[in-house]
Amino acid sequence: MRAGKLDKTITIERSAASVDEYGTPSEGWSPVATVRAQVIQATTEEFMRSFGQASEAAAVFRIRHLDGITPGDRVTYQGRPFDIKEVKELGRRAGIDLRCVAQGA
Repeated sequence: MRAGKLDKTITIERSAASVDEYGTPSEGWSPVATVRAQVIQATTEEFMRSFGQASEAAAVFRIRHLDGITPGDRVTYQGRPFDIKEVKELGRRAGIDLRCVAQGA
């Protein structure tokens, strides 16, 4: 993985529950890591085969290896949240492809 291709910044976030001073629980997202990434756009045909829908915006984010990322997490890129659909390891802990779908697309 070449460092020059990791030219974008993404934030990986995890769902977190918190309780305010009145005892009311609330759901939110807390940042896990801010990392450099290469953004790879998936084609509609590839996306249709993988997930069965073609009307949603899909992207693949390639990052250096980071332990603990699951499909329950999400990626924020340019202020837009993306749900992680698949985490694919590249090589022997060399990197990770995060296959994502934009929320609200």
